[in-house]
Amino acid sequence: MQNIKIGFVTVSDRASAGVYEDLGGPAMQQWIKQALTSPWQPIAKLIADEQTLIEDTLKNLVDEGCCLILTTGGTGPAKRDVTPEATIAVCDKILDGFAEQMRAVSLQYVPTAILSRQVAGTRGSCLIINLPGKPSAIAECLAAVFPAVPYCIDLIEGPFLETDESFIKAFRPKHAKQKADA
Repeated sequence: MQNIKIGFVTVSDRASAGVYEDLGGPAMQQWIKQALTSPWQPIAKLIADEQTLIEDTLKNLVDEGCCLILTTGGTGPAKRDVTPEATIAVCDKILDGFAEQMRAVSLQYVPTAILSRQVAGTRGSCLIINLPGKPSAIAECLAAVFPAVPYCIDLIEGPFLETDESFIKAFRPKHAKQKADA
C-alpha cells in the first residue's frame, strides 16, 4: 500500500498571525476527503505571504513525499500576493491549462476572476496547484481541474489516486486505467 501524502498550504499574513480563522485550508482538505477513495495523509501548513517562506514550504512538502500540494491565498494583484511567483520558482514545469480552466470557471461566478494569478506546475513527482482563497471558489476550481489531476500524477510517476466517482470522476486514457489493477 502506498503512503499518499497531500500538502495543503494556506498563504495568509492575517490568518497566520491569528487575526482571523483559516477557512481555505480546511475547505481544501474537506474537498479532497470527498474526492478521493485512496487512503491519504494530509500535511497542512499555515504561513505568511513571504515568497521565500512559500518556496521553502513547497520544497519541504515535496521532500516529505507529497504527490499533490494545494495552496490557497496570495494569488491576487496585491503587492503582498506572491504565491504564484513562489510556485513558479520551485516548479520544473508549469502547466498553464490548470490556471486557464480555473479562471474560465471562476468567471462564470465573478468578473474579478480575471485578477486571479493562480498557476500550477510540477516539481519532481509532485503536482502543485494554486487555488483561490474563498472556500466556494476553491470547490469550483477543484471541480473544474481535478478530473485531470490523478492522470497528471500518474505521468509524473506519483502514486495512483482513485476518486469517488459519485463526487468527481478522474479521467484517464484507456491504456492508463490498467495501473489500478496492477
